[in-house]
Amino acid sequence: MVVCLRLPSLTSSLFSSATANSLRRSPSFLRRRSIRQLPPSTLAAARFSAQGTAATEERADEKSKSGANSQERVITPRSQDFNAWYLDIIANAELADYGPVRGTMVIRPYGYAIWEAIQEYLNVKFKETGHSNMYFPQFIPYSFIEKEASHVEGFSPELALVTIGGGKELEEKLVVRPTSETIVNHMFTQWIHSYRDLPLMVNQWANVTRWEMRTKPFVRTLEFLWQEGHTAHATLEEAENEAIQMINVYTKFAYEQAAIPVIAGRKSRVETFAGASRTYTIEAMMGDRKALQAGTSHNLGQNFSRAFGTQFTDENGQRLHVWQTSWAVSTRFVGGIIMTHGDDAGLMLPPRLAPIQVVIIPIWKKDDDKTGVLNAASSVKDLLQTAGFKVKLDDSDQRTPGWKFNFWEMKGVPLRIEIGPRDVSSGSVVISRRDIPGKQGKVFGISMEPSTLAAYVKDKLGEIQASLLGHATLFRDSNIVDVSSYDELKVAISQGKWARGPWSASDEDELKVKEETGATIRCFPFEQPQGIKTCLMTGNPAEEVAIFAKSY
Repeated sequence: MVVCLRLPSLTSSLFSSATANSLRRSPSFLRRRSIRQLPPSTLAAARFSAQGTAATEERADEKSKSGANSQERVITPRSQDFNAWYLDIIANAELADYGPVRGTMVIRPYGYAIWEAIQEYLNVKFKETGHSNMYFPQFIPYSFIEKEASHVEGFSPELALVTIGGGKELEEKLVVRPTSETIVNHMFTQWIHSYRDLPLMVNQWANVTRWEMRTKPFVRTLEFLWQEGHTAHATLEEAENEAIQMINVYTKFAYEQAAIPVIAGRKSRVETFAGASRTYTIEAMMGDRKALQAGTSHNLGQNFSRAFGTQFTDENGQRLHVWQTSWAVSTRFVGGIIMTHGDDAGLMLPPRLAPIQVVIIPIWKKDDDKTGVLNAASSVKDLLQTAGFKVKLDDSDQRTPGWKFNFWEMKGVPLRIEIGPRDVSSGSVVISRRDIPGKQGKVFGISMEPSTLAAYVKDKLGEIQASLLGHATLFRDSNIVDVSSYDELKVAISQGKWARGPWSASDEDELKVKEETGATIRCFPFEQPQGIKTCLMTGNPAEEVAIFAKSY
C-alpha cells in the first residue's frame, strides 16, 4: 500500500537544502583548502554529510614511530564553535549522517552500537522491575489524540499526519506516533477488567516522529529511537512509586554506565509533560553548559484513563479508573555522551558503553617482523576476548600506525594496545588511555601473560569510567551558581551557568524568566538544602530550590 503524508513544510534546519545539495555535489568540499574558506557551522554540516573517514593530525610522538606525514585536523575546536565541533565528531567518528528528508538522520553502525549498549543495560533493568516488552502500532487515529485536551494541545504543532492511503483519502487522518499514551490506553481498556489484571506494566522499543522546526543530530530530529514504558495501577501511591522507581533507574544508568552526573528532580507545572500530573526528569550539563533533558518519568494520574474510560473492578466490586505512568529515554542519550565527554580529538566513550573497549595496533617496518607481530597481536586479542572485553584488532595494511592511533582516538576507544617487534621479543605491550592524552597516558612494558594483562586492562577500564564521571561532576559543580535574587539569576544565566535558588513564584513569573533570560526551570532537585528559604523572585517563603538553565 502506498501511503502519502501531507505535512507542514520545515522552515528551518541546521543548514539550507541548497547548501547541503551544493556540498554533496561538489567533490572539492572535502579538500582542506576549500574547507578552510567555509564558516565553522557550515563546514561542520558539510563534514557530517561526508562519507569519508576521519583524517586527523598525528601527534608528534606517533609521527616518529609511524613515519607518516602529518595530516591536517578537521575537527573544529570545542572552544571555537561547540555546535560545529559536535557535528564534526558525529561525522568523523562515523556515528550518523543526514537522511534524505530534512531533519532526519541515518544512524551508522558505530552510533547504533552505542544505542545497543544502552538498550542492553536498560532492558535488563526493566525486566528486573517487572516489565514486559511489547509493541504498539505506529499509526494512531487522530481522534485518540483529541481525547485528552492538554495532550493534543501540547503535541499538535509536532504532529505528522497521514491523510491518503492506497491512493484514497482516508476517512480519518492518522497520526504518526509522537508518543503512545493514547493508543496504549485504548488497548489497556480492552485488557484491564479487574483488580487481578493490575498492575499492568509494559515497555516498547520503537521510533517516534515529532515534526521539529530546529534539528540537531541525536538531540532533536524529526524521527528518533526510544523506549517508552507504560503502566497501570490500582492506586495513586502505586503509580507514584513506579514513576519514582523508573527515574531512579535512569539516574543509576546515567551515573554508572554513561558516567554523566545528572541531577534528578521534579519538573515545574509549566514544564510538565502534556497530560501528566507530575513529571520527573534527569538533567545533564553538556560541555557548553546547556542542559539536556536526558530522561523523564511521568505520573499520569487518571488523566488518560478518564479520557479513554480505562477502568477496573476493585475487590469491593466498585468500578474505578486506573492510575498510570509513562517513562522514556531516547537516542538523545548518545548526543549527551558526546557533548559531556568528548574533546578536540573526538569521542571519549565510557568503557561500559563503548562498542570497542580495547583496540590493538600492530606495528612493523620490515616484512620479516610482520608475521611475529600479527601473531602476537592476534593472541592478545583472543585472550582479552576470552576475558570478556570488547576488542578490535586493526591489522589493515592501508593505513599507518599513526593514522590508526588518531582514528581510534576519534572513535573514543578507551584503551589502545600497541605491539611492535621489540614488544614481541620482551613479551610485553604498550597501553595508552584515551582520557589521558600524550605520553602521560601511555605505559610501557605491560606483560602479555594472560592473567596479568587481563587484570591490568580491567583495572584501567575501571579507572577511566571513574575518571570520566569525576571530571564531568567537577565541571557540573563548578558551573552551578547559588542565587538569592532575580538579578543574581540573570547574571548567572548571562555567564552561561546554571542558577540554583529558592522558588515559590507563579507560572507567570516562570514564563517571565524564560522570556527575559532564555532559561527555564530544569527541575526541583530531589536533594534539597535544609533550612528556611525565601523565593528569589517574590520574597515569599519557599519550600524548594529550583535549577534554571538554558537548554537543548
